Amino acid sequence: MKQIDFSKISFEDALMQLENIVRELEAGKIKLDDAVEAYETATALKKFCEEKLKAAQLKIEKINLAPNGTVSTEPFDKVEE
Repeated sequence: MKQIDFSKISFEDALMQLENIVRELEAGKIKLDDAVEAYETATALKKFCEEKLKAAQLKIEKINLAPNGTVSTEPFDKVEE
């Protein structure tokens, strides 16, 4: 498997690499061994991207301003639309 230093890669770069691998695999123009290696790399990139997204979601909070001027926060996923 292609070694990726996940401590030095951004979410955007990982996503771009993942998209490139998917295009290559969908084109079907790579050898089987290379396809298996690409799939393993894609799996690692997908996991990395999912973890980054989950971490970002945990950091996002809704900021509430009460009529009396106090500020509070709550998890963003509790926001009613």
